Amino acid sequence: MADDIIRKLPFSAIAEQSLLGSILTEPSSLDYVADIISSDDFYLEEHKQIYLAMHELFLTNSQIDIVTLIDTLVRKGIYSKSGGEEYIKVIAQTVPNALNIKDYAKIVKDKSILRKLIDMCGEISDMAYSEQDEVTNLLDAAQNKLYAITQGRETKNFRHIREVITDVYSHLKEMITNPESAQGTATGFKSLDKVLAGMGKSDLVLVGARPGMGKTSFCLNIATNVARSTKKKVCIFSLEMSAEQLVNRIISSEALVDSYALRTGELKPEEWEHIAQAVSLLAGSDILIDDTSGITVTGMKAKLRRVDNLGLVVIDYLQLMQSDRHIDNRVQEVAEISRAMKIMAKELMVPVICCAQLSRGPESRTVKKPMLSDLRDSGAIEQDADVVIFLYRDDYYKNAEGNDVPADTEQNVAEIIVAKNRHGSTDTIKIGWTGRYTKFRELAQEDTPH
Repeated sequence: MADDIIRKLPFSAIAEQSLLGSILTEPSSLDYVADIISSDDFYLEEHKQIYLAMHELFLTNSQIDIVTLIDTLVRKGIYSKSGGEEYIKVIAQTVPNALNIKDYAKIVKDKSILRKLIDMCGEISDMAYSEQDEVTNLLDAAQNKLYAITQGRETKNFRHIREVITDVYSHLKEMITNPESAQGTATGFKSLDKVLAGMGKSDLVLVGARPGMGKTSFCLNIATNVARSTKKKVCIFSLEMSAEQLVNRIISSEALVDSYALRTGELKPEEWEHIAQAVSLLAGSDILIDDTSGITVTGMKAKLRRVDNLGLVVIDYLQLMQSDRHIDNRVQEVAEISRAMKIMAKELMVPVICCAQLSRGPESRTVKKPMLSDLRDSGAIEQDADVVIFLYRDDYYKNAEGNDVPADTEQNVAEIIVAKNRHGSTDTIKIGWTGRYTKFRELAQEDTPH
């Protein structure tokens, strides 16, 4: 008897009927539950199809009533012309009004979550019985599945395009009423944000450059901009530098104090004032730093899940990361890390910026501007990234070659090369660079090259 109860999947037919009946009674009530309930939350297949039909009518601005609903279901082949009418009438008579629709939706959603938990436990149980994977990987898989359910992003089943259209339509309406909030996370560089339209919630943004070009400084500048403008937490994983070195760079950039003077302590009184002001501002920003060497994506994900109000993740840098399992082929290992980072961005629904070292390809070319083929170790990086940005400074190479810098070489000007942009066009943007402050800045109008 107890086993029969345990094995019976939880659902409430009356709650599903009441939810559908509320929409039939008051079609506008669908607005209150459209972002909570999906067709997959219904246990009975017939109820799923009825809900989808209601969505179709809603999206085409058609009246939702018994006649239009039955006509839609017949047209879709769910009901024959002679059947279904009586059941739709029963649903319509289930509730007198739609006042309690949110309560019905909660019951349907809760039962759906319970079924997903049962499915998840079965999958984890099968994996444990098979003993074919490391225990740490099994634990991470279990944690990931549970996290997906708790965040309401379970993606086991298909979503009908009608439901996705509803989300897109809501986003478009929000862009009209509040354009800034509807766009992605701004980098703080207006010229770059104009090209990217901000960083998307699940974007993997790759920042590639040769050593010394300032990719770490560029990402730190973005991190401080985001922390200040969004009031959200920004997490930085520094696999190369210590937390103290990283903060020294941030202070130098924000206080406009020479980074060398900051390291040696040879500071003027007015510089101490600038530092005090910068430190006061930075202390009020939610920037979290982890300088664990050789951390894996799994380790990052475990730490990030415990961070509330997360707005951005910065990783410096890709080639220093380790895979969760030992792989002799470094190209395959980097490909696995790259894919895991993209999945992490999608699960956490925040932009993930990752620095990457480029190969020596640019040094061997006459035109030394980086290209996508210069990404080291794996073409999978290019494939997984939503946005690929390269940093380039012409004066860096002129100085490195030991020659006098030609008069036509733009001093203190860097190029942000948007080489890949999954959401729009590519472009090259000129931006100011002050090396002694490790700071990138927008070019003033008079500084803009013509």
